[in-house]
Amino acid sequence: MTEPVVIRITVNGVEYEKSVEPRLLLSDFLRNDLGLTGTHVGCEHGVCGACTVLVNGESARSCLFLAVQLDGAQVETVEGLGTAHAMHPIQQAFHECHALQCGFCTPGMLITTVDLLKKFPEADDEQIREGLSGNLCRCTGYQNIVRAVRMAADELKAREVKEAAS
Repeated sequence: MTEPVVIRITVNGVEYEKSVEPRLLLSDFLRNDLGLTGTHVGCEHGVCGACTVLVNGESARSCLFLAVQLDGAQVETVEGLGTAHAMHPIQQAFHECHALQCGFCTPGMLITTVDLLKKFPEADDEQIREGLSGNLCRCTGYQNIVRAVRMAADELKAREVKEAAS
């Protein structure tokens, strides 16, 4: 049996120092050790996108990382975006555009959208579809998801303009 390893990791702005088994997946660490169950585990092979988180600002599949690989890293999960009473513009857009049904893929879609709009703030439909192509949804047909991403992009741009004018 392998000895546990102590890691230091910041998740949603909170610093943790935890002893973990060397083979513990980041997805399992987030869900089981930290209680952040918004990170969903689907395929466990990095294909479905349900477990997507931001690692040092870049989207990543948490089922493909070992927790020990992220010693010293910054991780953001869907819980770090906003709350039911203070939604992030991306969450609000998904809500308003009915861009979810069962909700299983939604956390991964939201986090992927954060990264997508950071890289392409004025993404067109083709860029949105390409950017979300690694996130599988079996319910919505994607059209409302694309609409939600466009709405979120417009809102984020409007906020940026408003902040610049202040």
